[in-house]
Order: sequence, then structure tokens, then C-alpha cells
Amino acid sequence: MAPYTFWKGYLKLSLVTCPVTMRPATSDSDKVRFHVLNAKTGNRVVSRYVDAETGKPVEEDDEVKGYPVDENGKHVLLEDDEIEAVALESTRTIDIDMFVPADSVPWVYYDKPHYLMPSDPVGEEAFAVIREAMASTETVGISRLVLYRRERAVLLEPRGKGIVVWTLRYGDEVRPAKDYFGGIGGDGIEPDSMKLVKELIDKKTLPWDPDMVSDPVQEKLLDLISAKKKKRKRPAKAKAKAEEKPSNVINIMDALRNSVASEKKGKPR
Repeated sequence: MAPYTFWKGYLKLSLVTCPVTMRPATSDSDKVRFHVLNAKTGNRVVSRYVDAETGKPVEEDDEVKGYPVDENGKHVLLEDDEIEAVALESTRTIDIDMFVPADSVPWVYYDKPHYLMPSDPVGEEAFAVIREAMASTETVGISRLVLYRRERAVLLEPRGKGIVVWTLRYGDEVRPAKDYFGGIGGDGIEPDSMKLVKELIDKKTLPWDPDMVSDPVQEKLLDLISAKKKKRKRPAKAKAKAEEKPSNVINIMDALRNSVASEKKGKPR
């Protein structure tokens, strides 16, 4: 089945414009999901908003958004039209405002990837010119767009014959790494230690394969569901291996030498 069109509009750089379509680069639609049921009746359970104090259900017309302003439960109430008034207009144009060096955006700002492609043959040349110009100058484009009902800052990255559009996290969502890594020591690394670790890395390096990040729990859930549908005996629960507690490394060089020797003999880690 062909992927659905998630977003359709225009890519614009100054006076150069071309029609484009965008689709999410990732999907969790195949993940196992469950409904909550009433065990006595087998019927699905539905959720409703209830008043936190009275416990009574709240009708949809009486629901309103509120921002907490103190610890005593006081809120500033906001109507939907007031919130919509400050939102970015839902434009259908990705207008590239600026460019930055491709390696200058920290990885932690990258959020969700999407594939961007021309939507008709007429716009392919304009699309290709923008894509190749970014690739040759090693830059990425920065723009803003309404996605998932929110205004998003987005980054446009040339990739092959297409462009990847990344939604970006806002600055107040990103925590500085120095707050966590700043106090870590270990600057004076011994050259011999580095050599042995590089040797270990070399022996354990493999070509990338998507199976390296397969979801074993998903597979076991599907096996369990299949067994219950066919009224077979449920798969036996695998016995968890006793986890060995790591010993305190007194001499890192001895530990590294033993690790390298173990790899050469083909022993498991």
C-alpha cells in the first residue's frame, strides 16, 4: 500500500517555489496496542473527565483550559479562540528563512524526521536546485511550519534525491550537557589503554543492520496473541539469566588485556 500524504504544500526559497509533499519518516502503527476492557462484561472502557473535587463527570461544553498560577489551585482561564489567535497561521508553504552550517545544530535539538519530495514533475528541477545547493555548501535550511497542531521550527537537510525535514525542539526544552557532564574526570588517558580499547572496538565493529534494533518484546507479544487466538498453550516465559555484578576494576590495563585475549579466543563477553 502506498504511503499516505501527510502534508502537501510548497517549498519556497526567495522567488523559487515548487509543490511538495511530506510524509513521516518513522511509524509506530505496527506496534501492539491494547484496549482497556471491563473484565466482567468484555466491553471496552471509555474515559471521561471528572471534577477533581466533586467526582462528578464534566460535560464537554463546560471544559476550559487553565494555566496554574499558584499552589492553591488558582488558574488563568483561556478560551480556545484566544489560544488560536496567538498561533502561527496554518500556512502551506515551507519558506526557508535562513541557512546554517550542517554540523552546527546540536543533535539534541533534532526531534522527528519527515521525507520531503516534489509532488509533480514540473517542480522537480526547482526542488533539485535547492537540494543540491544545500548539499554543495554543506548547509541546512531553517524554517517554521504548523505540524501536529503546533508551530514548529524545522530543519531541512538534503539526503540523496530528497530532503529530510526535521522538527526541532525549542530552546527551553533542551538541557545543557555541561550541567551533567561537566564534573566528569578522566582526562589523562594512558596511550596503551586507548590502543587496547580501539582494538576491542575494531573486533566488535559490524556493518549496520536494522535487525540490531529489533523489538523482542513486540515479537513475544505477537506470539502470545497468536497462541491465545488459536487457544494454544501460551509460550513459556523465558528464564532470565542471572545478571553478573561487575567487579570493581582495580587495574584497567589488566582488564583490557584480558578482554582482548577473550575476543581473540572467540569467547563471549
